[in-house]
Amino acid sequence: MLGLLRKRKLRRLRHDTDETLVMHIGDTPESVYSFLERLIDELQPDIIVHTGDLVDNIKLERRPELKPAYEAGLRKLARILKGSGAKLYIVPGNEDCKKLLREFFGEDVIEPGSIIEIEGKTFALGHSWQDVADKNADFKLHGHNFEIIPGSLNAVLGVNFIFLPSGKVIRIDYPVGTDTARGYRLWRGL
Repeated sequence: MLGLLRKRKLRRLRHDTDETLVMHIGDTPESVYSFLERLIDELQPDIIVHTGDLVDNIKLERRPELKPAYEAGLRKLARILKGSGAKLYIVPGNEDCKKLLREFFGEDVIEPGSIIEIEGKTFALGHSWQDVADKNADFKLHGHNFEIIPGSLNAVLGVNFIFLPSGKVIRIDYPVGTDTARGYRLWRGL
């Protein structure tokens, strides 16, 4: 129910304001691509930040022989993101191939730990929390694992939407099964 209320609030805010909308995603397995495409089509974010592991169901760091499957997934996501018309910022993750990211996204690929400015607010962008922990920024965007540090937004926990210049943030949960598709084991009985 909470997710539905957040989506309604997000839709209403997007409709009622002319603020810039930043969409923050990360650690995206292929199973969420259609979900992301629907969100993008509906909300039309002005800026999309992906904080790494773009094809998170393929673990290139451990299984480099899966590079052709990774490239096929990357091609699908690039079509969605580049087709959005949004300004893109792509941060490589530990499971990404930087060479392929640059082939698909060119100058939109930025190094972990980079700081950008949007609507007078600063954003530290990284794949892991360590990339942004010591940065002085209004927003610290990352993913990689479930860690949360003060002042950060973690894309593993959900899709973050940031309205600027107000700084209002709304998080939408990924579909059920996303963590399983990422390869995370579920802990039971905790």
